[in-house]
Amino acid sequence: MEEMKFEDLGLCPEILKAVKYMGFEEASPIQAKAIPAMMTGRDVIGQAQTGTGKTAAFGIPLLEKIDPKKKKLQAIVLCPTRELAIQVADEIRNLARYLHGIKVLPVYGGQEIVKQIRSLKGGVQLVIGTPGRVMDHMRRKTLRMEQVHTVVLDEADEMLNMGFREDIETILEGVPKERQTVLFSATMPKPILDITRRFQQDAELIKVTKKELTVPNIEQFYYEVKPKNKEEVLSRLLDIYNPKLSVVFCNTKKQVDLLVNGLLGRGYFAAGLHGDMKQAQRDRVMEGFRKGKTEILVATDVAARGIDVDEVEAVFNYDLPQDDEYYVHRIGRTGRAGRVGRSFSFVSGKEVYKLREIQRYCKTKIYAQKVPSLNDVANTKMEVLMDSVARMIEEEDLTTYLELVQSEVNDSDYTSMDIAAALLKMCAGAREEKEEDLFEDTGAEEPGMVRLFINIGKKHRAKPGDILGALTGESGVPGKVVGTIDMYDKYTFVEVPREYAKEVLNAMNHVKIKGKAVAVEPANQK
Repeated sequence: MEEMKFEDLGLCPEILKAVKYMGFEEASPIQAKAIPAMMTGRDVIGQAQTGTGKTAAFGIPLLEKIDPKKKKLQAIVLCPTRELAIQVADEIRNLARYLHGIKVLPVYGGQEIVKQIRSLKGGVQLVIGTPGRVMDHMRRKTLRMEQVHTVVLDEADEMLNMGFREDIETILEGVPKERQTVLFSATMPKPILDITRRFQQDAELIKVTKKELTVPNIEQFYYEVKPKNKEEVLSRLLDIYNPKLSVVFCNTKKQVDLLVNGLLGRGYFAAGLHGDMKQAQRDRVMEGFRKGKTEILVATDVAARGIDVDEVEAVFNYDLPQDDEYYVHRIGRTGRAGRVGRSFSFVSGKEVYKLREIQRYCKTKIYAQKVPSLNDVANTKMEVLMDSVARMIEEEDLTTYLELVQSEVNDSDYTSMDIAAALLKMCAGAREEKEEDLFEDTGAEEPGMVRLFINIGKKHRAKPGDILGALTGESGVPGKVVGTIDMYDKYTFVEVPREYAKEVLNAMNHVKIKGKAVAVEPANQK
């Protein structure tokens, strides 16, 4: 992967500040190629899969071109689904956080059009929308195209698969001819090439193909963990597996610093490695890790490039990587020199979908695991301790200690078993802590959320996307506020904000999913 810093791309200070805030340390290959090409103003075809950082690849040049003083629509991004439209809008808003006066609005079916019309009247420069809803606004003249200078088609092949070709053509015909047209697609079937020939002028083709990478000798697991519980789960896994050396990957420098402080506070030998550290500092940290003085190295992707230590027994993806390719580079730090390594990934909520993309890309299986309880940790520690005791009995001269125990038994009411148990407890440092409910999947909802029960599940061929689509489409609830969707064979639990619960219950009881009429009710009544 060629390394290019965002500072080398000629971006305005406000966007560079936002990129730093978001924790990106360098441009991904698609960003390094697409940003300069788009900033020249020419048409671009980007061939890249999901998980390559393409939203920032087109989002950054769009923001560079938009004039905040003009309160007119200047750019449109078309996406195949409402979920993607919301996701793209969120990321572009983050990139625009220090640019004052730029308004970004997602428009999609399933949300009340009146609400969108009201927002559009307030003056929006960038609209991210699904083709059907964008056309609807064009017909109503609530989207005025006269000032539009850029149109981006994101996941164009998906839009064509979903039957949006005519809609896309109608939208492109309604935008000024003097414009920049940018198209991103994972594949280049004939219908895509037809659109590029008809609606683009002298387009530059940028192709980023992911390398075929393999992950031999590595056992891969994942745990569904809420962000606030990650540090505790990491501690439990470190205690159970007790790796000689391990690397923990975070996506941002800030998270590296927070986690290192947390681990040091818990008594682990941990050190951080990231781009803000001076070279001498980084060398010192790496030297300590190689010599085993530091057992846990917490690092960002860029800083971890120089890690080449054979004894790494475990890799933890504390944050899932931005790019699928990084996953392979990360876990490749273990399983070296013919050894078997282990990797553990933490996912929360919708990141499970991202994990599936990683599995498809790596052509590998990542196994779901139950978060270990404190009992599991205590039992493991006890097994290790008992092994040490057995070794000591076989290998050491214990005569003096046997005499001491014998003397205590004779002088007191204690048995030798009592004394052995008390000494074991002292050695184990047993903690009289109660197991936290957080990790036992009791179904307790997040604060401010209501957990609903729906009588449809995997055996009805339903997927989480079907539930989310029906829920947002019927009730008008924005997809981004919907919480965890836990799907089982015959039923599903979904979390929605408390203020939307009544609307959802009313709207969903007249809905069919996969041809089945569904019933929805508060989960605590089941």
